[in-house]
Amino acid sequence: MDLLLPHLGLIVWTILAFLVVLFILKKYAWGAILKGLNDREANIANSIATADKVRQEMSQLKSENEALLVAAREERAQMLKEAKEIKDKMINDAKDEAKVQATKIITDAQASIQNQKMAALTDIKNEVGKMVIEISEKILRRELGNKADQETYIKQLADDIKLN
Repeated sequence: MDLLLPHLGLIVWTILAFLVVLFILKKYAWGAILKGLNDREANIANSIATADKVRQEMSQLKSENEALLVAAREERAQMLKEAKEIKDKMINDAKDEAKVQATKIITDAQASIQNQKMAALTDIKNEVGKMVIEISEKILRRELGNKADQETYIKQLADDIKLN
């Protein structure tokens, strides 16, 4: 049991040694230890603040990127819409131009047909006029005293003329 219970002298010297070591540590080492701990705590706080700042910047960059993507999609949609409008306009212009050309061709064809028709009618009138003149000439050459003979002769001449 003596081993388990220390003597009073040992307790006093142990307390005295502890106080001397505590005094020396407090005077020389305690400030450096506290300073190191405070520096480490400040460094950790700065690192956490920097990490939060970086996280916020990343979040802001992400939202900016999303906004840029949305703007790019809108711009692409606008460009596609404009391209479609241009395509439709070009098609409509081409259709309108084709209609104008077709109308012009039809008008020119109708005018040509009308001119040919008028030329044909003019030719027929000229031929009829020549026939009338020939018949009149032949009637006048033959002097007939009888009206019935004149009518018979006119009918005979009319039957002799072939119409083309």
